[in-house]
Amino acid sequence: MPLIRQADVDEVKSRTNIADIVGERVALKSAGVGSLKGLCPFHDEKSPSFHVRPQVGYYHCFGCGESGDVYSFLREMDHVSFTEAVERLAGRIGYTLHYEDGGAAPETSGRTRLFAANSAASEYFRGQLLTADAETGRRFLGERGFDAGAAAHFGVGFAPRGWDGMLKALTAQGFTRDELLAAGLVSQGQRGVYDRFRGRLVWPIRDVTGQTIGFGARKLFDDDKGPKYLNTPETPIYKKAQVLYGLDLAKRDISRGDPRRVVVVEGYTDVMACHLAGLTTAVATCGTAFGADHIKVLRRVMGDDSASGEVVFTFDGDEAGQKAALRAFTEDDRFNAQTFVAVAPNGLDPCDLRLQRGDAAVRSLMDAKVPMFEFAIDRKLAGFDLATVEGQVGALRAAAPIVAEIRDRLLRPGYERVLARRLGMDPTDVRREVERAARGGASASRREAEQRPADDPVGAPAAVAVTMASLPRTADVAMERGALMGALQYGHQIDQATLSRALAEPFRHPALEAVREVIVAVPDRTRVGWAMDAVNAVREPYRSLAGELLMSPFPAKDEAGAVASTADLARRMILRTLDREKNELLAAVQRVPADSDGGRALRVRLRDLDIERQRFTES
Repeated sequence: MPLIRQADVDEVKSRTNIADIVGERVALKSAGVGSLKGLCPFHDEKSPSFHVRPQVGYYHCFGCGESGDVYSFLREMDHVSFTEAVERLAGRIGYTLHYEDGGAAPETSGRTRLFAANSAASEYFRGQLLTADAETGRRFLGERGFDAGAAAHFGVGFAPRGWDGMLKALTAQGFTRDELLAAGLVSQGQRGVYDRFRGRLVWPIRDVTGQTIGFGARKLFDDDKGPKYLNTPETPIYKKAQVLYGLDLAKRDISRGDPRRVVVVEGYTDVMACHLAGLTTAVATCGTAFGADHIKVLRRVMGDDSASGEVVFTFDGDEAGQKAALRAFTEDDRFNAQTFVAVAPNGLDPCDLRLQRGDAAVRSLMDAKVPMFEFAIDRKLAGFDLATVEGQVGALRAAAPIVAEIRDRLLRPGYERVLARRLGMDPTDVRREVERAARGGASASRREAEQRPADDPVGAPAAVAVTMASLPRTADVAMERGALMGALQYGHQIDQATLSRALAEPFRHPALEAVREVIVAVPDRTRVGWAMDAVNAVREPYRSLAGELLMSPFPAKDEAGAVASTADLARRMILRTLDREKNELLAAVQRVPADSDGGRALRVRLRDLDIERQRFTES
C-alpha cells in the first residue's frame, strides 16, 4: 500500500488545531497559559486530568498517562489506522495528499467504508421521503407536528417497502454486499441479501462528531410483523450502549449552557419535539436502557467536574417509565452534576405534550423537575399504606437505603428530614434507620472484597511510575523541573544558544536528566512538533514524566510572561553551572602554588567566570 509522504503528514498536522478535534468529544476549558483541560476520554474520572496544549499539538492525561498527537487521538478514539487518521484530517481541511513513488491513494477500507456506507444510506433514505410511496411516512410526521423543515433538520428519511431498493442503490455506488452487511444496512436470509429497513421512517443516528453510524426505524404499516422500532445491529462503529441520539446537535448548547444541562428523553420524536420547542440539549438512548457508558459520554461533553450542571430525565408516567427512571437512579452517583426527573402532566411524553399544549409546555418541564433522590423516594413510598404504622415502618425500611446512598454529607440530612415528613415519623428514628442501611451497604462491600479471588487484579497495587508529584521537593529539583517545562513548552521562543548552554550540564535528578539528554539531542528546537518527538524519544519509565512536563500548566499570567520566565530559568541554570565551576576552581586554587603556570591559569579562568557571571546576572 502506498505511503503518504512525510511532508504531507507533517503539513496536515500543522494545519490542524488539536483542540478542535478533541473538543468534538470532550468539553475543554482553560487550564492556564496555552493549556486546556477536560474529562479524559480514555478512562472514567470525576475530576478533569486530561490536558491539551494546542500550540504543541499534544494531549496528556495525568490520571491514566495516555498522551499523543492529533493522529494518535483519532486512532485511539475511532480505532482507525494511521493512514485513515491522516486522510480524515486532510479531508477536513481540503488538503490533497501525495503518496510515495507517485502511487495513487490507497482504497479506503474497514471503518472508513462503514462510515461512507452509512452516509450514503442516509442520503438515500432522505431522498425517498420525497417520493409518492412515502406519503404514509410524511403523514406520520405531520400528525406529530413535524413539517418538512423539521424532517430535513434531523435527517429523517423513508425506507421503501421493497426488498432491495437501498441495496441496489448503494451497490451502484461501489459498495459491496459484505460492506453493507458489516454496516448493518442489509440482512442475510435464505433467499440472499435484502434491505434491513423496509417500509419504515428512518432516523440517522450520528456520533458526537456528526458522522452517521446507524439508524433507528419506526414501523408504519400494519402488515409489518417486525418490532415497532428497529435499530442497526451492533457493528464495528455502532455500539448502542455508547450512543445517544441527538448528541451531535445538542453538544454545542450543552457545553455552552449556564448551567450546563442535558435533557434525557425516551425516543427520536421526543428529541425532535424538545429541540423544536427550545430544549436544544435533549438526547435519547437508542434501543437500550440509559447506562454507565452513556454517562461517560455525557460527562465528557458536559465537562461534568462540578455540581453546577444538571441532567434532567423525562420519563413517561406509566410503569415502564417509572422503572426506567429508577434504573437511571442506580447510576446517579456517577454524575457530578445534579440529577432530576421531570414527568409531564397526565404522563405525556414531550412529543405528545408539544402537540396538545404547545412549545411552552415542553419548556415548562424544566420548571417541574424534582431531584432524582426525591423522585426515587416517592416511588418507593407509593407501594405502602402510610396511614398505618406497619405501612410507615415498611416504607421507611424500603426508602432508607436510597437516602443512605447519598454521599454528600450536606444533602443526606436534608433528605432524612424529607423522608421523615413524607412518613410522618420522628426524624431521629429515620436517621437511625438510614445509618443502619448505610452500615449494611458498607458491610456488603467488605464481604464482596473479602470474597474476591486472590488473582483478581482489582485492588492490586499499581506499578510505581515516575511523575512530577513523586519528585523530591528540593530547590535544585524545582529549578530543573521548571527549566524542562519551559524548554518543552516555550523553548522555541527564546535564544537557542542560551537554551543549549542552560541544558549543557547533566541534571542532578536521574528522571529529569533522562528528559534533558533527549532535549539536548534535538537538532532543531524551532521546528513545529519537536517537543512531541522529544517526549516520545524519552526512555521508559520516564516518558510519562516528560509528557507531564510538556502538558502541565506553566506558572505565568500569559504567554509573554511564560516566555520571559523560560528565559529567566535558562539564565538561572547557567548561573548554577557557573557557580559550581567557580567553587571547584576556588578549591583548586588552594592546592596549586600561586606563581605556577597552573595557578595563573586558574586565576584567569576565575576572572573570566566572574565576567561571564556578571553578564548573566545583569541580563
